[in-house]
Amino acid sequence: MSATYSIRIDALTETFAAQADAMAVQLCLPRAGEADFALQLGEQGWQLQELAEQAAGPVRVDFVGGALAHRRQFGGGAGQMIAKAVGILGAIRPRILDATAGLGRDAFVLACLGCEVQMIERHPLVALLLRDGLARALQDAQTAAIAARMPLMEGDAIELMRHWQGEPPQVIYLDPMFPQREKSALVKKEMRLFKPLVGGDLDAAHLLEAAFELASHRVVVKRPRKAPTISAQAPSYQLLGKANRFDVYTKQSLKQQELTAP
Repeated sequence: MSATYSIRIDALTETFAAQADAMAVQLCLPRAGEADFALQLGEQGWQLQELAEQAAGPVRVDFVGGALAHRRQFGGGAGQMIAKAVGILGAIRPRILDATAGLGRDAFVLACLGCEVQMIERHPLVALLLRDGLARALQDAQTAAIAARMPLMEGDAIELMRHWQGEPPQVIYLDPMFPQREKSALVKKEMRLFKPLVGGDLDAAHLLEAAFELASHRVVVKRPRKAPTISAQAPSYQLLGKANRFDVYTKQSLKQQELTAP
């Protein structure tokens, strides 16, 4: 799965050994031996752990508790910059495709606001963590309806967009992972963990091209505030935050009558 980094499957208790064995077969990964990372299964579901000395704790997807629970309750509603970027205004809740879903956090925020958010994730380990988090969210009364608005497809987003079946999304959201050009001490744990495994989205310009062809109304690209745009095509406008910005490429205006009710 990675030419540079080795990964094994661990069961954190014997209770989960059979499930870990099955996943090892599915992903063609070993159940023992030296490795750089471990995909672990325990009481809290699947998680990815770096095995180096002084490594940070594991990464898992949790839509029920933790930071996302706080964001769901106190996140700022439709006044959030991401909500403005995708066109949430009044009762308008556009149909969104998050073509670079990652751990699903931005999709969850938009689904909390009532949007239907189809997700695409191409890396199998990231998709596994995301499916695991969604499954647990669907079992919780506080998050079940939100998770139900977040269907996940696994595969190459460019190919899926180019061969899209059915009604196109009104808004396509992109948050591509780019190779870092500047060193920073404030790299999040998830970035430190996934960067070696997933790498950069070197096809980000093609992602934007395919997204702009498919989206009926707009494409939104999330970028670090000072990062370059992902292609020579200039955005229609930008929304600037302290650390990030949203490049918005518009095709037509979202209107009330086009609302898809949550």
